[in-house]
Amino acid sequence: MSNEPDEVTVEFLEAFADAWNRHDADDLMSFMTEDCVFDASGGSDTCGTRYEGAEAVRNGYAKAWKDFPDAQWNNASHFVRGNKGVSEWTFTGTNPEGKRSEVNGCDVFTFRDGKILVKNSYRKSRPLF
Repeated sequence: MSNEPDEVTVEFLEAFADAWNRHDADDLMSFMTEDCVFDASGGSDTCGTRYEGAEAVRNGYAKAWKDFPDAQWNNASHFVRGNKGVSEWTFTGTNPEGKRSEVNGCDVFTFRDGKILVKNSYRKSRPLF
């Protein structure tokens, strides 16, 4: 990461997205605060499934790759405004049963001290094919 200690940039979010596409949990977690929160796109709660704290967030990220071993987030665009940011992308992946997914989505971020405090993920709902 090449950002200033308290500044998050579009390049920061581009590097974060690259780590997702490499399925690199160690690199992903280097972008997160220790007390981070990940609200996944799916789940039974209003917020989806919430993962709180670095270990839980890492496990939540790993679940995405378990559910879709070839997962990719392509066509990304990003913006940052103060302590908030958004990444838009197209998710593609194949689940272990061979069913494909291709949907648009976005992440809404809250930053603190130059890192991601909250990653709130949203994905369109579409049947697997």
